[in-house]
Amino acid sequence: MRGLVLKSTGKWYEVLAEDGEHWQCRIRGKFRMKGLRTTNPISVGDHVIFEDEESEGRGVIKEIEARKNYIIRKSVNLSKEAHIVASNVDQAFLFATVKLPRTSVGFIDRFLVTAEAYSIKAIVVFNKIDLLDEEGKEELGFLVKTYESVGYEVRQISAETGEGTQELYDELAGKTNMLTGHSGVGKSTFVNKTNPGLNIKTDEISELYKKGKHTTTNAEMHILDNGGYIIDTPGIKGFGIVDIPKNELHHYFPEMFALLPDCKFHNCLHIGEPKCAVKVAVENGQVPESRYKSYTTMYSDDEDETYRSGY
Repeated sequence: MRGLVLKSTGKWYEVLAEDGEHWQCRIRGKFRMKGLRTTNPISVGDHVIFEDEESEGRGVIKEIEARKNYIIRKSVNLSKEAHIVASNVDQAFLFATVKLPRTSVGFIDRFLVTAEAYSIKAIVVFNKIDLLDEEGKEELGFLVKTYESVGYEVRQISAETGEGTQELYDELAGKTNMLTGHSGVGKSTFVNKTNPGLNIKTDEISELYKKGKHTTTNAEMHILDNGGYIIDTPGIKGFGIVDIPKNELHHYFPEMFALLPDCKFHNCLHIGEPKCAVKVAVENGQVPESRYKSYTTMYSDDEDETYRSGY
């Protein structure tokens, strides 16, 4: 039988079979350890082949089908290299907020680098626009202009009041969507307001730290009324995603990579090289200064020759 992994709970996986039945499946020990360098060989979003274990509603996973993409983070388990967050993602929505909590430009850019590295379409969603004063609206306008100018799609919503939420929800139809962002940015509130039957747990913002409390502990896939799927991920502060050679980091800033042919050197890193088209573009406003600052900050993060993105 063929199925879709909706949730992982330790040694067991919730699998949705093609006939609509839900199964609790496990994997055999040898399969579990076979040359895999991740803490979880099977992730939410995987398509798997499984067979009946001759126990009602329980099965054994025999095979993982080839993934079209996946996204991983550095594992807290030091004996392993990484943890797969989700696989077979059609598009990823980064929920960000100007206040309560504030999402930094650096955080947004690190996420976008990650999405570029894994060939996943990324959309930036600014939530809680109803909370903004004039200064906040001005900052939001700057951020929207910045990301739209370099080719990213941006949405502005208020999950609390409903502004923009139906239009965003319609974009999820028929696709596998990953929702991510800091705790407290309103991912779960958005889903509950547009799909109330799911009743995903939410929590209030911490008054002490003005940050969200973690309410989602593991990535989990939910089936939406409009035929789409969402992968709700834990609220994130920052974690390593992918190893990128430093001399390739600028490849994941599309607006900078497009200018590489105009640089004097074909292997220009846009740091200290003469006649660098990217630095000229920053000076004349073609490349946002905030994006270039994010790039140089990421580039200098580590002393070795590999950059580990940690959004």
